[in-house]
Amino acid sequence: MAALDEAAEDEGPLASINIIPFVDIVLVLLVIFMLTSATIVRASLKVELPRAASGGSRVDSTVNLVLTKQGELFLNGGKLSPADAGRAIRQQSATNPKTQAVISADKGVEYGRVVELIDLVKQNGVSAFALDIERGVPPVVPTSP
Repeated sequence: MAALDEAAEDEGPLASINIIPFVDIVLVLLVIFMLTSATIVRASLKVELPRAASGGSRVDSTVNLVLTKQGELFLNGGKLSPADAGRAIRQQSATNPKTQAVISADKGVEYGRVVELIDLVKQNGVSAFALDIERGVPPVVPTSP
């Protein structure tokens, strides 16, 4: 019985640090950062994307092209002319042959301009590209009675 009393009186400072709460906080902060970083990039350029119900998943890309309704072309957030964008795309595809491109165009942009942008990407060495859309509700197909 005396051994139990001595152990209770000998409570000194804890020799170990519990890091589980710290790891939990870091993981929550990481998730918050990942969610807000995509939103911050999108918020810088206002483009009204067309909607499609059957759009694929988002593509991890190294080249992001945005064509605004006014005809301005942005490459990774910076405004460029089509010739300068072509050079930048060629340079990135030369350094990484698996470079992918995501093309975002306002729904008010003419179809021919989007095709020209696809040609620009393909002619400069990027064969994998995706057209960025917003997911919408699927169209209602009328049934015959």
